[in-house]
Amino acid sequence: MRQRATAVERLRDELLAELLDGTYSSGVKLPNEDELAERSGVSRATVREAVGGLVEAGYLTRRHGSGTYVAGTLPRRHALDMSVSYLAMIREAGMEPGLVILDQSEHEASEEEAKALRLNPGDGLLRVERTRTADGRPVVYSVDRLALSHIAESGKQLDASLYNLLAKNGHGVRGASARLKPVVADQRLADLLEVEPGTPLLRVDQVDFDGDGHPVMLSAEWHVADAFELHVNRRAAHGGADDGS
Repeated sequence: MRQRATAVERLRDELLAELLDGTYSSGVKLPNEDELAERSGVSRATVREAVGGLVEAGYLTRRHGSGTYVAGTLPRRHALDMSVSYLAMIREAGMEPGLVILDQSEHEASEEEAKALRLNPGDGLLRVERTRTADGRPVVYSVDRLALSHIAESGKQLDASLYNLLAKNGHGVRGASARLKPVVADQRLADLLEVEPGTPLLRVDQVDFDGDGHPVMLSAEWHVADAFELHVNRRAAHGGADDGS
């Protein structure tokens, strides 16, 4: 079973949400480590690591001898160790986000889907097929599957964010496991994303987990390769590691 989110992950997600909702606007100085530690009830080391992850992802910048500031222009790159609304990411990148729901239907979970979501084969799923746009250009096509038991009746009236929908039903996403694979667009993907057949795409297969470590959403996404930079934060193994350079 997946472990609960760490204190670093919780603080980082909290700070990121504040950056995206405008609590801290571009150019504003972030409270210092002591203030953030006291506010959140964590250690300075936890604050340092959480803030460091946001600096690496391009959301914050450090000025020597001055402090940490919100980036002047929030990045078009998406840190893969963070679960972020694509609509919010597109908006904060300075582009107009759009969402098109191509299909919304209910079906019985296959053995593969049931295994990934820890359900029984045949349990009800909501399947949502969407494209997201940036300034009118399709940049992400996705197919998401959620257990009907996790979203109750509100699943019939989709929120722009499935993360918000899950949160409203007591299953807020706290983490995810993703697998990336480079692919090329077949004719259907080319039509959906308005690219030429054979265009490089990045496929992301992801399972999202709630705060109790239960899988709550299974997703397959196809990203237009030049739309966003997907950024990975890496940590050294405990006890040191061989030089992999």
